[in-house]
Order: sequence, then C-alpha cells, then structure tokens
Amino acid sequence: MAAAIGVRTDYTSADLRRFARRCGDGDQVRRLLAVALILGGGSRSEAAKVAGVTLQIVRDWVLRFNDGGPEGLATRKAPGRASILNDEQRARLAEIVEAGPIPAAHGVLRWRLADLAEWVWDEFGLSVTLHTLGRELRAMGGAAQGSSDAKHRWKGCGGYRKLSARPRHRGQKSDDIAIFKKGFAARLAQIKRQLPKGTPVELWWQDEARVGQQTKRTRRWAKRGTRPSALKDQRRSSAWIFGAICPADGKAAGLVMPRCNSEAMSMHLEEIAVHVAPGAHAVVIVDQAGWHGSAELVVPPNITLVPLPPRCPELNPIENVWQFMRDNWLSNRIFKSYDDIVDHCCHAWNKLVDQPWRIMSLGLRQWAHGF
Repeated sequence: MAAAIGVRTDYTSADLRRFARRCGDGDQVRRLLAVALILGGGSRSEAAKVAGVTLQIVRDWVLRFNDGGPEGLATRKAPGRASILNDEQRARLAEIVEAGPIPAAHGVLRWRLADLAEWVWDEFGLSVTLHTLGRELRAMGGAAQGSSDAKHRWKGCGGYRKLSARPRHRGQKSDDIAIFKKGFAARLAQIKRQLPKGTPVELWWQDEARVGQQTKRTRRWAKRGTRPSALKDQRRSSAWIFGAICPADGKAAGLVMPRCNSEAMSMHLEEIAVHVAPGAHAVVIVDQAGWHGSAELVVPPNITLVPLPPRCPELNPIENVWQFMRDNWLSNRIFKSYDDIVDHCCHAWNKLVDQPWRIMSLGLRQWAHGF
C-alpha cells in the first residue's frame, strides 16, 4: 500500500481550529477541522468519519491544504462550461449594443436578442442561442473606465438589461451635462461664500409634472402570449404637481395647481422655504422653463435658484420621482373630474413625503452629494 501523503507542518492543529472559529463558510470549517484532527495525531480514517466523507476526499483535502494552506480549503465554484464568446468578442458586442442598430444596415430600430444573435453569426461565425446570449449580456457591463485594453473594455458593474429609454431632446448639446456636473461643486461653494459664515446649505431639486385624465399605461404581470388591457380615458382635464425634494434629508415640498405660471411657482417657492431648516439656506435646482426665470417670480430670501443646462432634464433626479409616482400610484385609472385628479395627486405626494427613504433612494446623486 502506498504511503500516506504528508501534511505540511507550518500550521498546527490549534491554528486551524482558530481559523475555523473565524470562518463563515460551513464547508470550509468541516475541511479545516478534518485536517486539524490529522495534524493533532488522528488518523485519516478518523478524519473521514468525523467529516462524513470518504478517505479519497480526505486525501484531496490534504492536497489542497498542502498547496494553499487554510485558504486552499475554501469552497470553490465549479468552472462550468467554457464561454462561447471570448473577451475580444464581448468587447465588440458591447460596442454595438451601446451604439445601437443602423436601420439601413441592420433593418431594425432597436436590438432584440434575435438580431444580436444574427450579428454574432455574421461577425464571428458563432451560433449562440437566445438564452445564452441573454445570459452573456446580463453578465456584461459598460466599458471599464480608464481601461484601454480591449480585453477589459467589456467589463462593468451592472450588465445589460432591456430598459425603457428616456426621451432626449434633439437640441441637447453633448457636453452640457458633463460641464454642469464638473462645475457644480465650485458653483455651490460660490453660493456658500456669499452667505453668513457657518450657514448650513440644503440642496433641493424642483420640477412640475402634469397629471391628467389620459393616464399612462404601465407594464403588468400577465400570461405569456396575452396582451392585458387597461382603462384609458379620452377626456383632457389635468392638474400640475409642483414638487421639490431634498434627498440628503429625505424631505419634500409640493403643491397641486391648476396651471403653470409665475404665480404658481412663487407659491411653491414659499412652500419650499417653509420646509427649509431654521437658519439654513436652500439651493434649489430648476430647469429653464419660462416661469422659473420670470421677472414676476418672487424668490424667498432663504432660497437661491440654480438653473440646469437647457434641454437636460436627466440631470434632475425629481424626474425619477415622477416616473415612480406614475408607475405605482397615478396610472391605469380613471379620474372622474378635476377635483378627483387633485385628490389623487395630493394623496400620492403625501404618500411620498411619508417615505423619506424613498426620496433618498430616488434622489441622491454622487456627483451632487458626494463632496
């Protein structure tokens, strides 16, 4: 019979038991205690009996321990099948997904898995199922920042998902968003210098949302192969929610008004001023709607307005608040009258105010709050 494989001696039985007490992996703890038993003078058969495995498995554990120490006994994920796409091909796939299809060349206006599978076949000569391609896309992310190596460009942190696109104005300048973000900290510091020393500053975001009888139809769960129906009104009564959020503190201030004008905006600024902490100053970020910069606008002394670049609503996190409220509280329903619209808008806004964690989750932005 062949001699038993020796166990490395730079660790003692007590060392492995201490390591096992700190370990959160139950399977690794079992392996550590089995090897600790051997190091303490026990036989391989005893270790196998204690661990509930065969002698061959104990032998494999000893080999792993000799090769990598206690870390070598950690639970390892099975490698699985080799990926169909290599890193270079994933980088190419990520580029074409980000760029979108060319209608004249690809014959479609948006990518489907079937279109991308056809592109993979035309480009690389690889046949890939829609399920496999979908799994590849979910595991991939955007281009890694600061990486020029093609093999690493596809790696990201979130993978691709099929998401609804947000409208972008055709007149938006490509650099406006980056320039505003880059200079935002300096702009905020300039406002602070004009205030009395030690004045706390609150960052608020303001916008308006129209809610009418022709509500949005949202996605819903339904059986495959069916198309669920939803109520749709043809009447046109509507109201406007004037909303503002302070994500850092989870606060919100809102009014429901019949129309958008300077008078309504002045009343909303008064409402925001009431919610600003005593002794603090509010920097309110607004878009460039006409009533936001009107000469008739009355701005309270504890508020400073900062306009966003033109045609850049994606910089305003309250747009996410409107989407959330419409998707969950204000869609797929029939409003009987204007008063009914106002009641539902007030109820939805008050429901949001009662959820400060929701305001923080939807509104916090690293570029605005991370300094």
